[in-house]
This record gives sequence, C-alpha cells and structure tokens, in this order.
Amino acid sequence: MSVTYKVLSAVLSYPTAELQGAARDLIGILNAEQLLPAKQRAAIGALIEDIAAADLLEAQSAYVDLFDRTRSLSLHLFEHVHGESRDRGQAMVSLLERYREAGLDIAAAELPDYIPLFLEFLSTLEEAEARAHLAEPAHILAALAERLRSRDSDYAAVLEGLVVLSKIAPSPDILAELRLETIEDPSDLAALDKAWEETEVRFGPGDAAADGCPRATDMLRRMDVPAEKSKSERLMGART
Repeated sequence: MSVTYKVLSAVLSYPTAELQGAARDLIGILNAEQLLPAKQRAAIGALIEDIAAADLLEAQSAYVDLFDRTRSLSLHLFEHVHGESRDRGQAMVSLLERYREAGLDIAAAELPDYIPLFLEFLSTLEEAEARAHLAEPAHILAALAERLRSRDSDYAAVLEGLVVLSKIAPSPDILAELRLETIEDPSDLAALDKAWEETEVRFGPGDAAADGCPRATDMLRRMDVPAEKSKSERLMGART
C-alpha cells in the first residue's frame, strides 16, 4: 500500500485551505516513500508549493476553469470513454463494486470514475495490483497530461507521474489522434455547450481487435464491466 497515491489524489482535488496547510507534509511523504522518480517528485512538489502560496480563491477558480469547465480535461475517466451515453452508468456500477470489494467506503458525493477517488482506491492495494489497475487508463492519463501541458498547466506533472507509475508506454497512434482534438476555451460558453453535446470519444479509427491498437474500451473490458444490465443500472450515475 502506498501513501503516494493519497498525496496525488489530494493534489488533483479541488484546492482547499487544508491542502495549502499540508503542503510541506505532502512533499515530505513523496520524498520519503520515493515511489516516483526524483524528476516527477520535484515537479509535483513545485506544483504543491505553488498551490500553497497562491491566493485560495484564485487557485480554486483556476482549478474550475481547467477541470470543471473543460470537457477534454475532465478528471472523470469515463467521460473520455462513454461521454454521456447510457453505458457510462454500468461502468460506474462496476467500478463502485471494485471499490467496495477493496473495503473503500466512498462518503463523498462524487462519481467513482473521478481520478482522485480512483487514486484513493489504488492506495488501498499492494503496489503490484495498484500498478495493474493504473495501467488500464494509462492512455487517458497520458492524453490529459499532454492537454494540460498545451495549456501550460503545472497540473500536468501529476498526470505524467501517474503514467510513469503505470509503467505503460502510451500508444503513439492513440496520442496522435488525441493531439488533433481541440481543447476548449473555458471563457467561450457557446463552444463549451457544443463540446458537452458531442458523442462519446473514440481512440482511433476502425475496430480495436482488427488493427491491434488498444482502445479505452479495452480498459473497460479488463475492468470486468458487465456486457448487459438492466436499464436502471445502465443509466445509474452511481453516486454515494
């Protein structure tokens, strides 16, 4: 079990005064555990220090613009797989069941595919098992890291660190396609409305089985998402 995942979960969460006050402790945990290489620890440590030094309201506003008002930067994993399709509900149920099997009691009113919650789940597992789970959405995490870098956001360091921990080399084909996608301007409300109305994201042309290229749907299959469930289960948002 690794506390590093808990630290990364905290850093990716909505900034609070408590997070700012714990900055030194968080950096100390990363350096003491050394799960991440020194380069990634330094970059994430710098981000933590910046959050701690920032005006809290400004830090919160910047966070909302990045992750809540920009669909392509959403911290909900299944947003990049299913969008708002009905299949997202059954995927949520399956992931929530995994959390419960691991003894993770989700008290927060947040969807289970929220990356900070996913990292809390990983922190309850042995390291080999945590890496195996982290490897499944590694391509999504890599795409998010690139998109954040394109916005000059230091939050990219956290996503890059997760890709390093996964020990998975992201597919060049998937990333090449994702680089063509437009990152929304959070101040352009009309463009944001249009983006949220689009259909589910697909990571590459053709069928995954035919061309051998991994897809986000492969991640769901490996997470044992049931093929069929009742209508109510498929539509269920799985909030706790």
